Amino acid sequence: MKHKLRCQPAQLRKLAQRYEYEYDEIDLFDMKDGIVARGCLTKSELRTIARWKAPRSARYMEKNSEEYVQEISAIAFTSKVERTRIEVLTLLDGVQWPTASVVLHFFHKDPYPIVDFRALWSISMDVPKQYTFGFWWEYVEFCRIVATRAHLDMRELDQALWQYSKENQEPV
Repeated sequence: MKHKLRCQPAQLRKLAQRYEYEYDEIDLFDMKDGIVARGCLTKSELRTIARWKAPRSARYMEKNSEEYVQEISAIAFTSKVERTRIEVLTLLDGVQWPTASVVLHFFHKDPYPIVDFRALWSISMDVPKQYTFGFWWEYVEFCRIVATRAHLDMRELDQALWQYSKENQEPV
């Protein structure tokens, strides 16, 4: 893989400990047990996720019916095909790749990173004009390797990558 961390792997844990995001993620953690037990998201839960990840565009998810949100998210959580897991979520109105990645990150049993310009910058990846499965899967695999080698769970790695960018990336 052509990607590399801009920071030293030994810095990741301390970066994750300094992580500060303007929107509290406690609501996301509080929803996890219910979502896992049910095997799908409700529209209300999707609304909370969308507001956390993309507050300005969250209103677009309101076009989805309750049944559609449940059906699509159930497919994402049960599919054995990686491409299906991420791409099916983008069928929901108001859910682009970054928000879909949040759904998988917090609520799927497998570890997934959140697609975010800050995290991408921290591993020397450019934000694509259009996301593709190939791009996303390369990112997932790279992050899984880094997390494993650094002895971090995916949430800690995601926090560390985000925080490193916040502290070091020039404003756009």
